[in-house]
Parts: sequence; structure tokens; C-alpha cells
Amino acid sequence: MDAQQLLRGAALRVTRPRIAVLNAVHRLPHADTDAIIVAARGDLGDVSTQAVYDVLRALTTAGLVRRIEPAGSVARYEARVGDNHHHVVCRSCGAIADVDCAVGDAPCMTAPEGHGYAIDETEVIHWGHCPACAAGRTP
Repeated sequence: MDAQQLLRGAALRVTRPRIAVLNAVHRLPHADTDAIIVAARGDLGDVSTQAVYDVLRALTTAGLVRRIEPAGSVARYEARVGDNHHHVVCRSCGAIADVDCAVGDAPCMTAPEGHGYAIDETEVIHWGHCPACAAGRTP
């Protein structure tokens, strides 16, 4: 589905900055805001930093992108939403990859006591070293 259809489907107004930012998030999974700003400016020529932050907030609120923030990292954005997947983060270079949710009875995946909360998502982050860093190479 293209960006215009996604925006309309989420009842958001279709604007050039929203299209550029949404396309950037789709092209650059797990990108930080700075990378998204550079990509959006590459598409539009000029867009303010504040406009990109505003668009990211609107897209996140509308459920079109997901904001993740691994410990010690700046916020990252991805277009893979609605499937409760998890992430693996490299301790050396910070690379992030998607990890599909375990299927079946997995320990710690269901909160035994919700403290009255209506839990709708579980976030798990796996930490380690990416293949390049584990082999002593620069990614």
C-alpha cells in the first residue's frame, strides 16, 4: 500500500512532509530521527526538523509507525506495526533487527498479574553482538 493510501486509511491529511517521512520510515527500518530528517529532506528539498518530529508523532499516534527506544539509544522508528514482534540489539554497534514473537507457551510472555491493566502489548529486547561485531569486523 502506498503512503497516500495509508494516510487516508488512518484519517490523516495527505501532505508532502507526511508522505516523505512515512516513505523514509518504510525505507529505513529502525532509523533514528536524524536519519529520517535527512531522508525526508532528500525527497522534499526542505522540511523543518520540527515538522518531521510532528509528523512522526502523528504517524505513531495513528498507528502507522512504531516508536522503539532500546536502553541507551535514541528513539527509533519502524513501519512494522500491529504484530507484537520484538528486537535484537547489538551491544557494540547498535544495529537493530526484528525478532518474531515466540509461538506457543513462552515463559515471561504473559504477565501473571496485570495489576488491573488491560495489557495489549509485550516488549522484549534481546541484547548481544551482531555477526560482524562478534567476528571482530566493523559492520
